[in-house]
Amino acid sequence: MRKTAFDPIDIPEWVWDRDESREILRRRDIAGLFRLVAKYAGLSQVRIASATEIAQPRVSKIINGTAGPIEELAVFERIATGLGLPDHARMLLGLAPLDLASPTGDHDDEHQEQTSELAARLDAASAIDPTMVMILTTDTNNLRLQDRRIGGPAIADKMRAQMAQIERAHHHAVRPQIRAQLAHLLAETASLAGWQAINTVALNDAWNHYERAKAAAREADDPAVLAYVSGEQAYVLMDLGRPAEAAELLQYIHATHRDHVPARLRTWLAAAEAEAAAVLGDEGACRRALDQAAAVLPEGDGDPETPYLSINVHHFTRWRGACLLRFGDPSIVEDLRSALAGMDGTYNRAESGVRCDLGHALLAVGEPEAAQPHIQRAQKLATMTGSRRQRRRIEELSRAVNRALGR
Repeated sequence: MRKTAFDPIDIPEWVWDRDESREILRRRDIAGLFRLVAKYAGLSQVRIASATEIAQPRVSKIINGTAGPIEELAVFERIATGLGLPDHARMLLGLAPLDLASPTGDHDDEHQEQTSELAARLDAASAIDPTMVMILTTDTNNLRLQDRRIGGPAIADKMRAQMAQIERAHHHAVRPQIRAQLAHLLAETASLAGWQAINTVALNDAWNHYERAKAAAREADDPAVLAYVSGEQAYVLMDLGRPAEAAELLQYIHATHRDHVPARLRTWLAAAEAEAAAVLGDEGACRRALDQAAAVLPEGDGDPETPYLSINVHHFTRWRGACLLRFGDPSIVEDLRSALAGMDGTYNRAESGVRCDLGHALLAVGEPEAAQPHIQRAQKLATMTGSRRQRRRIEELSRAVNRALGR
């Protein structure tokens, strides 16, 4: 009988005993693993996709080396289960054996190797002290500054390396204080990765980054960072066209955490609520949330305890203008010009957004010619920072301006 995509996977046992196979598993080389089972078991991409619950286009990208790295333990587990890896192969991949009564079978060498590897990783993690955490924190802050200026795609390799280093250290940290500090840093770094994924419209990746960030924030027992990363995750819902769910989530987060977080973060949460209300077309709720945000906005550009959060009067004016733009408020042209004048030149992606909003506002008041230079500058900045999210908005605005000019 001809096999279908729903038949169980049957890979010869000897495949997993080859040196090549063991090395692929040790490295967690999923592309190599997929090529291996295709070669020795004749599996098509469709069968691999069906067995591992990974979409076939992504399977193709993984095999061709064009997909991002797989980091989630749950995905490794699905792959191992779907391909029917025996216990000694699962352990090489870093997963627990299914037969706990006899986890090693006849593979004592592999068991010893895994024991030695775990001991080595615990030893490496034990070398992490407060000074090392500070160094890792500085590295994340530097990546945040680079992201603002040149965008996520330009620092993608650095981000992956930073995430991997923090996750390894956190995963094997034993001392409670160091582990909590690493959990806090992991939450911040994963949140940054999530926002970068949103800007490249990789929304599934963004969601997964935020789930990782929330888990780490809960372990760190930090309500501020938990509120922030949860609030940022709401933007995935907005970009998916689910603003009502985003608004509900933001209202819950704000109500739950407002009494336990700094004032600048309360401003951020209220402004995010206003944006969700604006997307829903609820002007009253939008203006009430903006008033709440303005009422608690402290002076200055940021606070040392929340380096991931940068919002001052100019950023808030920009945010207010972006919200009220949806309701045709004529005063926002001057608000957006004021916000643009107050930017310090280091927030290139944000500047692209301001200029796009200003272009929209000028078009709405019948000044398409005045909108053009802002659109051109916004396009340049969006391209430089790799923001597909902004480029989509700019392209739509450019078409509207060209129509207004009769082109």
